[in-house]
Amino acid sequence: MKLGFSAEEELFRQECAEWLQGQMAGEFRDIKGISTLTAKAERRKEWEQQLAAHKWSCIGWPSEWGGRDATLAQQVIFAEEYARAGVPGRVNHIGIELAGPTILAFGTEEQKQRFLPGIAAGQTIFCQGFSEPGAGSDLASVRTKGRLENGEWVVNGQKIWTSLAHISDWIFVVTRTEEGSKGPKGLTFLMMELDQPGIEVRGIKQINGDAEFNETFFTDARCAADSMIGGVGEGWKIAMGLLAFERGVSTLGQQMAFRNELDEIIAAAKETGAARNPLIRQRIAKAEIGLRLMRYGALRMLSNTDHSKIDGAALTYKIQWATWRRSLGELAMDVLGQAGELAEGADYEWPVLSNLFLYSRADTIYGGTNQIQRNLIAERGLGLPREPRGDA
Repeated sequence: MKLGFSAEEELFRQECAEWLQGQMAGEFRDIKGISTLTAKAERRKEWEQQLAAHKWSCIGWPSEWGGRDATLAQQVIFAEEYARAGVPGRVNHIGIELAGPTILAFGTEEQKQRFLPGIAAGQTIFCQGFSEPGAGSDLASVRTKGRLENGEWVVNGQKIWTSLAHISDWIFVVTRTEEGSKGPKGLTFLMMELDQPGIEVRGIKQINGDAEFNETFFTDARCAADSMIGGVGEGWKIAMGLLAFERGVSTLGQQMAFRNELDEIIAAAKETGAARNPLIRQRIAKAEIGLRLMRYGALRMLSNTDHSKIDGAALTYKIQWATWRRSLGELAMDVLGQAGELAEGADYEWPVLSNLFLYSRADTIYGGTNQIQRNLIAERGLGLPREPRGDA
């Protein structure tokens, strides 16, 4: 496992840091430090295009598709410096980290030509259509249906928790295309344009006042037959391949964002006097240890080159960081005291640490609940008997 970086890689870090810090101190200083995903959405779309114009949008992609052919170490460095500079989260994270790599891995040459240039240029924003009211962490239970009709896929159903659907251009959708099929069989993976009469997006207001999530309704919505990634009935395979990309290099950038949050908590503890409380100091030390352990675990996970074997670190990472960050949010509120319960504005304009607490309540739910993660660890990692399910 590689724990350090070469002199050449550190020069690359300096290049990344100087460019990002310059942008956040200059033309895009108005978006620095934004902690919610929907704030200044149009301005952040401009930021996506600025990244693309300077070849920083998708550095791990092949250069022919707008990337830099960056090494794993370089991708880790950029993700870390991105968070260190206080740059807000990517509004096209789904396109850059999930849709794009999936098309590169499973798409046809024509599909690559159709989708990748727009994603890389920051002009095509993607969202994800997986979860449904009756199929949250259990993707195999989806009921949204698709059928071929006159050379088009016709889709009917509902998706939920569709992050940033209201500002996206395209959505990838797992649909059930085999009548009577159950579980992972009979699913197909489709790319659909959102701006059409058959798709309706309704916002869901969250506990922190943001509206990142949406319900997405499909009523005879359509896409071309060649918008299917993979073959008919291969949706489960494509979806699993896509989710594997979710545990990629961005995990190290995510941890740098966690580092920033923990540093804010330490500063707040000194300011409020909570740092004098031995129990608070102990919890801060525990958080520090947990963050460092996550970094080593992520580096080990990313260093695994034998993809023929199940990586136990990858299976445990989601439950590890989600549980850690939920505790971090609770620590933040205990450090702030009653002041953390007061919004700065009339419409839920929460400070960073209060927003951390509210948002972290969802960390152990989205992307696979802690309960589902334990099933994955038991069944795939440890080889224990499969838990009884309704489709068995």
